[in-house]
Order: sequence, then C-alpha cells, then structure tokens
Amino acid sequence: MAERVERERVVAFRLASHHLDARRGEQGLLAAAGRCGIQNTPPGSALLAFHARVEGVSADMVAEAVERRELLLTWSMRGAPYYFPTAEAYVFTTGVLPVTEEARRHFLLGVQPAVDRLGLTLTEAVDIVAAATREVLSGRQLAIDELGAEVATRIAPELTDRQRAVWNEEGPYADGQPIGEAVVHFCVRLLALQRTVCFAPRTGNKAPFVLTEEWLGRAVEETDPVACRRELLRRYLRCYGPSTRSDFATWLGVRAGDVDPWWSSLEDELVELDIGGTAWAFAADLDALRTARTPTGVRLLPPRDAYTQLRDRDTIVGRAHHRDVWRTVGDPGTMLVDGEIVGTWRARKSGRRLRVDLKAFEALSRRHQDALVAEAESIAPLREASSVSVDVTTY
Repeated sequence: MAERVERERVVAFRLASHHLDARRGEQGLLAAAGRCGIQNTPPGSALLAFHARVEGVSADMVAEAVERRELLLTWSMRGAPYYFPTAEAYVFTTGVLPVTEEARRHFLLGVQPAVDRLGLTLTEAVDIVAAATREVLSGRQLAIDELGAEVATRIAPELTDRQRAVWNEEGPYADGQPIGEAVVHFCVRLLALQRTVCFAPRTGNKAPFVLTEEWLGRAVEETDPVACRRELLRRYLRCYGPSTRSDFATWLGVRAGDVDPWWSSLEDELVELDIGGTAWAFAADLDALRTARTPTGVRLLPPRDAYTQLRDRDTIVGRAHHRDVWRTVGDPGTMLVDGEIVGTWRARKSGRRLRVDLKAFEALSRRHQDALVAEAESIAPLREASSVSVDVTTY
C-alpha cells in the first residue's frame, strides 16, 4: 500500500523547493531561477517572482545578471519565456525539447495544418527556418515580427511554386500574416529549445532575439538529451512532487502519452505515494517530504508564478476559487499567507503612482492585512513608482 502523505506536508515541501519558505540572500537569484525556471509572462512578472524569493531584488540586479550572461531568457516550457541560469540552460532547453515529430507538433499547437499544406514534416520546416535564421540574425537583434518577416522572405525563393503560393497566402493565425511567417514563429520556439536563439535584453516594448552563440560569445556545447530530460524531471518533482505523468505533461506542454522519454528513465528512483490520489516522488526526497514544516510570512506572487503553475490546483486553492486565480486571460497575482493562498491581487500604475488591490477569499486578521500592505508597498520600486496606495477587500 502506498504511503499516505498529508496535504500540509506536500504544500510545505513544495514551498521550500520554490524558495518561498524564506527569502534567500542576493546570491540566491540564480538558485531561485534554477529550481524550475522563472516565467516572464506577462513581461515584468519575473521580477516580482524573484522579489518573492530573494532579498533586495531590483530590476538592475536581474538586468546585470543577464548582462553578465549568468541568467538567460528564452522560450522554454509550453513555449513561454523563462529565466534560468545560463550554466544550466541545457536542462530548460534540450531537456524540454519533445522527442518525436508528433510530440513536437503537439507542443506547437496549430502548426500542423500549415506544414501539411506545405508538404513538409515539422523537422524539415525547422531545419529550413534554422538555416535562414542564422543568416538573418547574424550580428543583429530582431523582435519576433521582424525576424519572422525577414526569415520568411529569405526562405520563399527556395520553395517550389506550389509551396511558395501556400507560404505567401494569408493564414488563420493573425490578420495580414502570411502562412510562411506563422511557420517561422512556430519554428523559432523549437530553435530556442535547440539553443539556436535566445532573448537579448528588452528595448522599449520589444524583446529581441539574438543568436545564442553570439550572445554568449562562445559556441553552444552539445549535451546528452537523455541526461537533460532526466534532470528536468528531477527538478519538476522536487518543485511539484509528488506528481503524476499527466500533470508533468501539462506543465511541460506535451501529451501524457509523450512523456515516456522523461519518466521511464527515472522510474527506478521513484516511489508511489498517496496524496488523495496516486502520485510519485523521489525516494531520496521522502525524509524532506515527511518532515516539511509550513512556513510563516506573506508574499505577493505574480501572475503565472512558478508555484502556481502546478496542475493539481485543489492542493493549494479551494475549487470554489479556481476561476478567481486561474483565468483564460488576465490572471491576477496571488496572496500567500503562512503557506496558504488566501486571495488575489492586481496592481495598476498611473504616472508614478501605484495602486494595489488585495482581494481575500475570507476576512484576514489585522496582523496579516498589515503584513500584506507592507509587502505591497515593497514592490513599488520594482514598478518604478514613487508612491503606492493599497486597498484590502474580500470576495
């Protein structure tokens, strides 16, 4: 019979793994990013995620880590932009890359009709886009729309007449966007996982792509894909475990039937547990899981924080409030109080003034309200605000 692990232990274990039990010193920036990556959607949310985990975080601190090539930003899990340590990039790029043609087509939902009409496999399309991207991006930095247009134009003469007609036809993806440009956009997601491209620092409201080897100033090292996938699963289970194949697949961005290349290679290190349903964790983590203690204190987590990217949502939020936390578009941030998500928050900036609205699921104690207000005030510098007003309400 599988060992039973109580919800409180699971939550406490995950919070510690996400560095949400206690803020680390400034040197904890890379460690926080290396747990399971820090997503930067919407842009700027990563800074708030770092703030929840590391003392004294500033925009300059993160920018300097990027400029020193210690942090890397590129598309990763589910095609979303993530920060992670450059030295561990292989985990979040090669380790994420789906193995088969079919798995890659699912990872890039929507690409299949386009490549089918072109008479290409996705692998062939990626190879064509990769060659043109290396030429177009050499010595340059281009945002995705500029990159897509130039790469599509460069590829068009190499296609057959029939393929070129499809390539230049307006597609269903965006108004006025040719199918060829859309295919480039899709393929760039896989080029990021192949470490061909990554993001350079934002300029204005644009996040330009750059060739990874040019950005790093060195050739990208080859890595063992099997070892990379094993390490990615290790990190996932230490941040979201005990967990299941299905939840891992959703977090990664593939189908449950496609995760065998990750999961099967580590099965001999896993133990089956009962957390209200069957799930798996590393046998080596059992002691930490059994003894995990619920942390105290408050945090304001940004939308799509790594912690709230778990898939067994009932573990951290009652089902009645799922739609308040996870929305189709426009997710709010979440309020974490003594290890529990107790509500949501949003911030709006007008000039140099920041307004933060805190909305609790249930009435909060005065002590917790005061702590959350202080936490809200601490994010003002991260939003370049000179003053902040905080409003606390309940659902």
